[in-house]
Amino acid sequence: MQKFSYDPLYLFINGNWLEAGQRDTVPVINPATGTALGRLPMAGAADLDLALAAATPAFDVWRHTAPEQRARVLKDAAALMRERSEHIATLMTLEEGKALTESRDEVLRAADYFEWFAEEARRIDGRVVPANRPGVQQLVKRQAIGPVAAFTPWNFPAITPARKLSAALAAGCSVILKPGEESPATALALARCLDDAGLPKGVLQIVFGVPDQVSAHLIASPVIRKVAFTGSVPVGRLLSQRAAAGVKPITLELGGHGPVLVFEDADIDAAAAGGAANRFRGTGQICISSTRFLVQRSVYARFAEQFVAATRKLVVGDGMDPATQVGPLANPRQLEKMEALVADAVAQGAKVLTGGKRIDRPGYFFAPTVLAEVPMSARVMHEEPFGPIAVLRPFEQLEDALAEANRLPYALSAYAFTRDARTVLDVGDGLEAGMIGINQYRIIATELPFGGMKESGHGSEGGIEGINHYLTNKFISQA
Repeated sequence: MQKFSYDPLYLFINGNWLEAGQRDTVPVINPATGTALGRLPMAGAADLDLALAAATPAFDVWRHTAPEQRARVLKDAAALMRERSEHIATLMTLEEGKALTESRDEVLRAADYFEWFAEEARRIDGRVVPANRPGVQQLVKRQAIGPVAAFTPWNFPAITPARKLSAALAAGCSVILKPGEESPATALALARCLDDAGLPKGVLQIVFGVPDQVSAHLIASPVIRKVAFTGSVPVGRLLSQRAAAGVKPITLELGGHGPVLVFEDADIDAAAAGGAANRFRGTGQICISSTRFLVQRSVYARFAEQFVAATRKLVVGDGMDPATQVGPLANPRQLEKMEALVADAVAQGAKVLTGGKRIDRPGYFFAPTVLAEVPMSARVMHEEPFGPIAVLRPFEQLEDALAEANRLPYALSAYAFTRDARTVLDVGDGLEAGMIGINQYRIIATELPFGGMKESGHGSEGGIEGINHYLTNKFISQA
């Protein structure tokens, strides 16, 4: 297989690309081979203080920059991302493992977010409210909230930072971003595009480090006025507590355990084939991925047979191989978790219809796995697998399916397949989820809100809703 080069790794602070120097470093591992791609510099307290010191003056410059100029920088950055998409996608696949086709799509969709919010920068407006007494003018203005601390995980190293950066920068905020340490080069490549597009120095900082230490340091600083996080529920709770100590708003996009309701009148072929593709895309390491397939009993056997057949056809391998559809897990922790979840389910009586074990080859590969007859006591029925495991369960009536779909505290995404108009209305109203797909699995678009309910977080990214979290309302009454 052709060898590909991996970019040098830096911290990006106050417009400067800082090499490791005397800083601690950690290896970045190619999950398809288990070999090191490079070493990532870790920010210390002095680096974080430098980033905070740069964020305030940069915010003052950026928020007073005309919206049209902010929009131009974001559009130019989006154009550079598209121009460099093949290189950025290669970096992503090398460090995260997903199939190169998926990486290419992600980079282009990340660019779409910058272009979308570039236009939103020009639509930030307020209103004049008629006064209840003469000689008074009442205005409501929307202004940038201030410097933002943003934290993103490793699984979508382009699109998740893009959602946060594009909206915050469009609003006029400065941002300190800490991406996931497993896939740092992708986020740095986006920062390079913004820097080359003319983003003023200090408006964006990229830091890496020990996650708990970085989040504690940044969120506690009076410089930070807003926090945005994508990641696990436990970490989301922790960051919420830290933000609350400073009465700072926080946007959270947390985990899910996506239910899929398949009714007997549905297109079973489409639901099964599309479900297997959706579940194992990104090796199942996707928060909105379908996980629990709840199938009406009359068509359960047929669905299971087709779902398993589609799963077995998936090509597992190095994401750089054009034939690959399912890549490796991101790290050994994920691999160990998959083994533990399957072993627990089997020990309690579950049946493995396909997969169920790691693949004997270098890297962190686990076979796409389908479990049936899983008892409710099994861990996989309560914990987000975040890996290539699908669970199949039959149901009798709509009420049964909704009860199981809504049983967990997660409420990020849900899906339903039916041809009946009444059922469409019932599941749309009855499912507890921030995003619902009916007769389709692709539910994400730049112009639509992305976010969950219950313990899957609060607030939305994307769409016209996405920029509101980076703005604050100011009421002015003038006599």
